[in-house]
Amino acid sequence: MCNLYNATTTHEAMRQLFLPVSDLTNRLTPQMDVFPDYPAPIGRKDASGDRELAIARWGMPTPPQFIKGDVDYGVTNIRNPRSPHWRRWMGPESRCVVPATSFSEYGPHLDPVTKKKPLFWFALNEEKPLFWFAGIWTPWYSIRKKKEGPVQADIFAFLTTEPNAVVKPIHEKAMPVILRTAEEIDIWMNAPAEEALQLQRPLPDEGLIVLPQPDTAEEEPLLL
Repeated sequence: MCNLYNATTTHEAMRQLFLPVSDLTNRLTPQMDVFPDYPAPIGRKDASGDRELAIARWGMPTPPQFIKGDVDYGVTNIRNPRSPHWRRWMGPESRCVVPATSFSEYGPHLDPVTKKKPLFWFALNEEKPLFWFAGIWTPWYSIRKKKEGPVQADIFAFLTTEPNAVVKPIHEKAMPVILRTAEEIDIWMNAPAEEALQLQRPLPDEGLIVLPQPDTAEEEPLLL
């Protein structure tokens, strides 16, 4: 489960690949590690159907049966978009793309020295060029943090799929759905759901690497 990714890119790079009509990010230039519930840029459609860049918090609504109490901590990764809980957001108006330059997974075994699971980072190549996760978004009103109380926010998550041969030795359950071209972005943003969901497949093995000197996180984020 990817619960940390990096978006170190330029505003112009996002514009060139996504081609938005409007921009709600104040021309943000992302230089960040993104953890669950952090604000991050997304590309989506506005009420008129035009593309726009916006800021949203990472984590879609949790299925009700998994919520304990008043706080909804959110779901960051979506594996089964055809389930009743997720189908409502599979229309083009609720789909989004999430810019990223690398994503991370914890390894399966504890480091003998640190006694912690090592963090591995994945990118398209060592230059860490921009790509996009295939995601969904929604406006939302609820409680994400008890001390914060109820909030109105736009929130998002992205789809996962079977891991390819690069990711599987480190994280055997899943990897994010990655879009690399304007054509793939166009299909995800506009096509009927069944056609768009054909993009829910692993990235080809030759299209991804494990970065040779992975960054480290201070602590492992809490998972649902």
